[in-house]
Amino acid sequence: MTDSTLPIAADLLLHQRDARGVHSLTLNSPATFNTLSEAMLEALQTALNAIAQDQQARVVVLAATGKAFCAGHNLKEMRAQPEQAYYQKLFAQCSRMMLSIQNLPVPVIARVQGLATAAGCQLVAQCDLAVSVDSATFGVNGIDVGLFCATPSVPLVRNMHAKQAMEMLLTGGFISADEARSRGLLNRVCAATELDAQVDALVNAILGKPREAVRMGKALFYKQREMGIEAAYQLAGQTMACNMMDDVAQEGVQAFIDKRKPTWRI
Repeated sequence: MTDSTLPIAADLLLHQRDARGVHSLTLNSPATFNTLSEAMLEALQTALNAIAQDQQARVVVLAATGKAFCAGHNLKEMRAQPEQAYYQKLFAQCSRMMLSIQNLPVPVIARVQGLATAAGCQLVAQCDLAVSVDSATFGVNGIDVGLFCATPSVPLVRNMHAKQAMEMLLTGGFISADEARSRGLLNRVCAATELDAQVDALVNAILGKPREAVRMGKALFYKQREMGIEAAYQLAGQTMACNMMDDVAQEGVQAFIDKRKPTWRI
């Protein structure tokens, strides 16, 4: 297996793809705690657009270097341009990037090695899956500087109960990794020495499943969540019918009936 490194401007974001179709995106601005500057947002968007065009992509792992996973928006950059039009453009840019994560046809796993706050916590919430070290903390503390974390609230309340999310948003209080897991923000919490192994376990589990079923399932999962229950069931039924017509599903079901392992393309 060989790795290929794809160039990113100023090395703010390291992008690697291995022979299995696993893309690794690593936020690489530890001096700024990996803030989502305009340049970082652009780098992420460029990488996500490229992955969306990769027909062999299977999984994305979103990681970071340094003590923090991501400390949110770059406040110095924001303060330097106190214009509403600039702020609207910046937050629209961030929202497009976040939606690109959801719209990717492959799962995105957050590998959290440190602090995730404000739009950094949003980034974790936006990913499909998340694994964190037990020492990480999570918060949406824009309120501490007079700025309610409105855009981070969108995926946050889709990960945890409303009152739990609102408490974090209104108080700016931080929660531990264990608490984040109990609230639904994280899938797994582990010691730092186990972080890569836990992420790899999820990656390998996904790689063992048919890519078309994963693609259809991810798209359905998010679309039906925003629907009423009748429309959601209708869409889910249509998706399952289409999925069942796929060769891998036909083989998988027949293998179950025959009590053997399926032989399928994944």
